[in-house]
Amino acid sequence: MSELAKTARAMVAKGKGILAADESTGTIGKRFQGINVENTEENRRAYRDLLFSAKGLGDHISGVILYDETLRQKSAGGKAFPELLASLGVLPGIKVDAGTKAMALCPGETITEGLDGLAKRCAEYVKLGAKFAKWRAVITIGKDIPSTACIVANAHALARYGAICQAEGLVPIIEPEVLMDGEHSIEQCEVVTEATLYEVFAALAAQRVAPEEMVLKPSMVISAKGNARQAGVDEVAERTLRILKRTVPAAVPGIAFLSGGQSDELATAHLDAMNKLGGGPWTLSFSYGRALQQPALKAWRGAAANAAAAQAFLLHRARMNGLAATGQYRADLEKKVA
Repeated sequence: MSELAKTARAMVAKGKGILAADESTGTIGKRFQGINVENTEENRRAYRDLLFSAKGLGDHISGVILYDETLRQKSAGGKAFPELLASLGVLPGIKVDAGTKAMALCPGETITEGLDGLAKRCAEYVKLGAKFAKWRAVITIGKDIPSTACIVANAHALARYGAICQAEGLVPIIEPEVLMDGEHSIEQCEVVTEATLYEVFAALAAQRVAPEEMVLKPSMVISAKGNARQAGVDEVAERTLRILKRTVPAAVPGIAFLSGGQSDELATAHLDAMNKLGGGPWTLSFSYGRALQQPALKAWRGAAANAAAAQAFLLHRARMNGLAATGQYRADLEKKVA
């Protein structure tokens, strides 16, 4: 087995998932605004230090996705963050895309950029300690969208990114996100998500991306936030599993879902339901950002004195999702947070 295949398997190890802490400077600024914390480099460093130094983080977290700035920062103890994470048995990863931009001739749709110079950046990230990478493509459901042009262009970019990462020694996380925003039904979400995944895996095959050396990070098949009928947990699990079995090769070691704006506990419940249904030929895990961090962020509020409480909330959510990744989650366990 190749080193990349071993890393990919470690990223979706049983009972573990990935912490997405790759918020850009602007995005983390919005989160800080909600707790009245100034968006400075030191505050960003201190917050990430709190997350990454939580004792026992490696029990349920296999890897952490970092932002370029964070990859280069150090803990209060002087350890570079990739080194600190590695010492906890956690794989450091890096977000490598340059964000979404309006797509030419496709109103209301976006394309993810960042392929220019990617090989050189990946080589540098490997030297800095990164073991895997992430690239997010965004598909929006609305009037007359998504267009075929949008799905095909984003699938091609994901595949090119995946090929470059594998060539440079990084495991690519392939993230096609069908947004929850809007008023569409779960039926529409299922159709669009299936079509997107078909196109993504066709593009990956065309670009010679080895499925054994990647991790898929899809959105779940779910009702839009603005839809009157919110599908139940079991329906979301059944519909999501059905399209994954149709589209994702068995050679892919694992699927680490994004939370996509779901509440903390709902994202956990959906993952658990899929594993209780028996999952599939791949590990079903998580790669959550807000759904792991939000309780910790609220507890921290920028004060060093609150660090231990914030870490307890983070570790609780990691444990709940670790249980969900093995189909052993129960809602009553939520009451046991320290």
